[in-house]
Amino acid sequence: MNNASNSLAAVRFEHVSRHFGEVRAVDNISLEIYDGEFFSMLGPSGSGKTTCLRLIAGFEQPSSGKIYLHGAEVSGQPPYERDVNTVFQDYALFPHMTVEQNVGYGLMIKKVPTAERKKRVSDALELVRLPQMAKRRPSQLSGGQRQRIALARALVNRPRVLLLDEPLGALDLKLRQEMQVELKDIQKRVGITFVFVTHDQEEALTMSDRIAVFNAGHVEQIGTPAEIYEHPASAFVAGFVGTSNLVRSDVAQKLTGRAQMFSIRPEKIRMVEIGTPVQDGWTALEGTVREVIYLGMFTRYLVALEGGGELTVVRQNLDETSMDVLSAEGKRVQLTWQRVFDRVLETK
Repeated sequence: MNNASNSLAAVRFEHVSRHFGEVRAVDNISLEIYDGEFFSMLGPSGSGKTTCLRLIAGFEQPSSGKIYLHGAEVSGQPPYERDVNTVFQDYALFPHMTVEQNVGYGLMIKKVPTAERKKRVSDALELVRLPQMAKRRPSQLSGGQRQRIALARALVNRPRVLLLDEPLGALDLKLRQEMQVELKDIQKRVGITFVFVTHDQEEALTMSDRIAVFNAGHVEQIGTPAEIYEHPASAFVAGFVGTSNLVRSDVAQKLTGRAQMFSIRPEKIRMVEIGTPVQDGWTALEGTVREVIYLGMFTRYLVALEGGGELTVVRQNLDETSMDVLSAEGKRVQLTWQRVFDRVLETK
C-alpha cells in the first residue's frame, strides 16, 4: 500500500453532499483514499456508504462538492468515462454465457483483439485461481466461485480503482471468512485501490488498510483498523465497531469519580476474586454476574455493578469447560482494568 506521503490520492472527496429531496444521504464529506490501499466504508444501512460508492462510480452525481480520481475532477462525468469498475453483491453474471465469456464481455464490447482478450481472460482466471472453470456456466458454480468470477470480470479491464459493494454479503459465514483472506490477497497481488463497502465490522477489520466509519450521512472517524478499534473517536464508533461497554457520564461519576462518558472493551477487563490487590493505574469495581453466555472459544459475562450500571466481560475459555463458566452466574466478583484502556468519548 502506498501511504499518506503519496500526494496524489486515488479518490478525493471535497465537501461532497448528495441529497434526495429532504434526505441528506451524504452530507459535506471530505476524505482521501490513497493509491493502492484497501479502503473500507463501514456503517449501518442508510449511513451513506453505498451512496459514496455510487458517487465514485458515477451512478450518482453530487448535489454539491467535488470528486477527484487520481487528481482529475470527475464530478458530472458519466460512469463509462471513469477508470473504475464495480463488483456488486449479486455478481450480475450472464447466466447464458460461460465463465470465460462473462469475464471477457467488457473486453469484447471495447473491441479488444481476440488474441489479447483470450490472454487477459486467462490471466484473470489464474489470478482468482479458477482457470479450470472457464467453460462452465454460472449455474454450475458455488457462491464463492461466482464471487471470484465477478471479481475477475472487473479486474480484467485493469481499472485503477475497484469498487466492491458488499460482495460477500450473500455467502455463508465460513465461506465469507475464507473470501475475506482471499480478497485481501488478490488486492495485494494486483496492487490497485480497492474501495469496499460493508456493514460487517469483522470484514472491515480483517481486510482494510484504513476504514471510514459512516453514520447518518457523515464520516465519524477514519483510521487503521487498530486506531478505529482501540481509539474510537465517538460513542457511535465505540458501539458500532466491535463490542464495547459505554459508560454514561452519571454512572462514570459514581464508579470512577470522573464525570466523563467513556468506553472500555470487554476483553480488556479482568474478572477476579473479591479482594484481589489492585496495582496503581488500575480501576477496580465490584459486582455480581447476572448472566453467562457460553460461546465455545470464549464466554461473555454480564456483570451488574454495585455502584450502578452493567459491564460486559469477555474471557477466553483456556482451561474452563462449559460447566465451569456457567457456574459463575450469581457470583460476586471484582472487575479490574488498566485506566489507559478507558476511552473518553465525544457524544455527537
